[in-house]
Amino acid sequence: MDILVGVDLGGTNVKLGCFDERLNLLCKTSAATRADMGPETVVARIVESAQTLLQQNGSSLEAVSAVGIGAPGPADLTEGIIIASPNMPAFRNVPLRGMIEGRFRRPAVLEYDANAACWGEFVRGAGANVRDMVFFTLGTGIGGGIIIDGRLVHGCGDAAAELGHMIIHPGGRVCGCGQKGCVEAYASASSTASRAMESVRAGEESGLKDILDKTGEITCRDVYEQLAAGDGLARRITDLTAESLAVACVNMLHCVEPEVIVFSGGMIAAGQVLLDGIRHFFHKHIWSLKAEKVDICFATLGEDAGIIGAAALANEKRRQI
Repeated sequence: MDILVGVDLGGTNVKLGCFDERLNLLCKTSAATRADMGPETVVARIVESAQTLLQQNGSSLEAVSAVGIGAPGPADLTEGIIIASPNMPAFRNVPLRGMIEGRFRRPAVLEYDANAACWGEFVRGAGANVRDMVFFTLGTGIGGGIIIDGRLVHGCGDAAAELGHMIIHPGGRVCGCGQKGCVEAYASASSTASRAMESVRAGEESGLKDILDKTGEITCRDVYEQLAAGDGLARRITDLTAESLAVACVNMLHCVEPEVIVFSGGMIAAGQVLLDGIRHFFHKHIWSLKAEKVDICFATLGEDAGIIGAAALANEKRRQI
């Protein structure tokens, strides 16, 4: 049996899964990335993890037919090179695809981590029955992916689908990217928490003040927990989060008209209240010229989306050879 290996490479952990040709998950594992030790060590850990996992399940590296890697960028996807990575400072102009191919002796494909997760949801998750899809990842920042007519959109320089950096409030809050007014500056988990802390420190009354006084910080989870308790400030903060995401959805609808817009990432743990808010503000802001049928929903694959997408991309690469 040919085995596909999907790798989700992060600054803290590297996840790895083994799949059959139909993308059925056979086994998976996770290990510390140890990115500070350099690319060679990271690649060696990926290979060793795959070898150990396969041996535990009665197979070997010889059964691997292709490898897919989802990794943070920026990157040159055509050449398979990670140009730089904020969470992996030692990765500068690293030919990661070639290094993986050299160690596995099998074809490999390099993709952005958000695109890999997007592709996973497209082939096996919330977008499995569509051809056009937009995908947002909500966490410390906001990433994304776009699929049109069954193909990932990369752009002329492999940097398309930076959906968190659409400007929705010109001259607004400063984003980590240096722009002002990005979606990410209003609707990521970290910015939602930051806006709440700023309001509490400015003297607004809220149950969040007790949390800030006790712990020295407010998390996004704290904000949504206080929302559930009926806190007025939490309602205002989360309304702006939902409205910012809804405006991004309206913009993406008019740009590419997807059949489905999928939200993923740790922040969707906020649950139905977040999804309902996005849908509410979407319908508030969308035009009335015609009814729109786009489905706005949460991802379904959880933390496995990245390895599933990477393996599926590896399968595409294998078929092209």
